[in-house]
Amino acid sequence: QVQLVESGGGLVQAGGSLRLSCAASGRTFNIYTMGWFRQTPGKEREFVATISWSGASTYYADSVKGRFTISRDNAKNTVYLQMDNLKREDTAVYYCALGPPYKTTFRQGDFGSWGQGTRVTVSS
Repeated sequence: QVQLVESGGGLVQAGGSLRLSCAASGRTFNIYTMGWFRQTPGKEREFVATISWSGASTYYADSVKGRFTISRDNAKNTVYLQMDNLKREDTAVYYCALGPPYKTTFRQGDFGSWGQGTRVTVSS
């Protein structure tokens, strides 16, 4: 059973930056697609970014494209989400998720394991 632990959330002013980390354990990390999703109260969880098993392919939601960067370090079993030029509407709980092996996807249903989430609050 894989375990995913997010960190790096917090309070930041609009226009600022944060870097989220997600450490994975319990499974071979470097063959799995990894993703970040987010959820705000009263809304469904939404896709933010995904990265292929090798790191060669990345995909982003239109709302974060050009501001967020997903990356991974397979030697450290860790995936990152660099968030720049944050906006109030980025306020949410951010979740790391483990996707399928050797298949890049951004569909939530394809992600089988989830972290506990880390809260990001962007103030004006």
